[in-house]
Amino acid sequence: MSWAEISLSIPRELADGAETALEAQGALAITLQDNADDPVLEPAPGTAPLWPVVRVRGLFPNDVNRGEVSAVLLRLPGITRPDDLAWREIADQDWARAWMDRFQPMQFGARLWIVPSGMQAPADAAAVILHLDPGLAFGTGTHPTTALCLQWMDGYAFEGQTVVDYGCGSGVLGIAAALKGARRAVCVDHDPQALEATADNATRNGVAQRIVCQAPDTYHEDEVDVVLANVLAGPLIELAPVLQASLRAGGQLVLSGILEEQAHEVAQAYRGRCGELDVMAQDGWVRLHGTAS
Repeated sequence: MSWAEISLSIPRELADGAETALEAQGALAITLQDNADDPVLEPAPGTAPLWPVVRVRGLFPNDVNRGEVSAVLLRLPGITRPDDLAWREIADQDWARAWMDRFQPMQFGARLWIVPSGMQAPADAAAVILHLDPGLAFGTGTHPTTALCLQWMDGYAFEGQTVVDYGCGSGVLGIAAALKGARRAVCVDHDPQALEATADNATRNGVAQRIVCQAPDTYHEDEVDVVLANVLAGPLIELAPVLQASLRAGGQLVLSGILEEQAHEVAQAYRGRCGELDVMAQDGWVRLHGTAS
C-alpha cells in the first residue's frame, strides 16, 4: 500500500497552526523535524520544538484530495509561495532509486532545461541548462507555478536586459534569465536562507556576477525590463504598486502562484499600468502576463 505525504517548512511559532490544519484535513500522522532531521513525533499539546524553522510532514491515504489539502495550507501564516508545499508518495522501495526516478531533467518550452546533479544534460547545443537539485530550496521547476514561468521565459529574449525575480526562493527564475543572456537579475526574498540558496545556485551555474540578492526592504528598482513574481495572490495584490513602479514603459510583467479562482482579483490590481493581462492555466494554477504602458 502507498501513502501520500505533504511537507512544508514553517517558523517554529507557527508550527501548531500547521499541525492543527493537517489534523483537520485527516492526517494519519504528523512528524516535526529540524534541519538535522532529528524528529519529534506527535508532540504533546501546547508544546513546540525549539528549532527556528520546523519541517512539518503530514501522512494521508494515497487517495486524499491533494488540491483541497494544499488550498487549506496555503492560507496559513508563514506559507508564502506554492513551492513551500511538497507532495510525495510513500511506499516500500529503494529511496535512492525513487529519487532518481522522480527527478529527471525537465524541459520547459523548446530550449530551457533544469538538470539535477549526476544526470545527463541534453546533447542539444542550443539548450539552456540550469543545474539545480530538487529539495535544496523553494522553486525547482516541479510545481506548476514555477513551470508556467519557465515556459514563458523559454520564448523570451533576455539578452542585455535587467530582470527582477521577486520571491526568488532558489533563484531559479533569475538564474534562468541570466543564463538566457540577462545583463542583471535582481533576486528578492524575505528569507535569508532563500537568498543564500540563490547565491549558491548562481555560483554553481556560472552567473554569480550577474545576480544581485536583496531583502524586500532594500528593493528600489525602476526601469526594469522584466518583473517575474512567483508568490501568492495576497502578496501579489499588496505588491502591485511596487512591482508596477519597477517596470519601464514596454516592460514585461509575469505573475504566478495564483489559483484560478484568484486570477481576476490579481489581474485587477495590475490593470492600471498593464491593461488586460494574458492568462495561462495549468493544474488549477494561473500565470498572468502583461506589458507596462
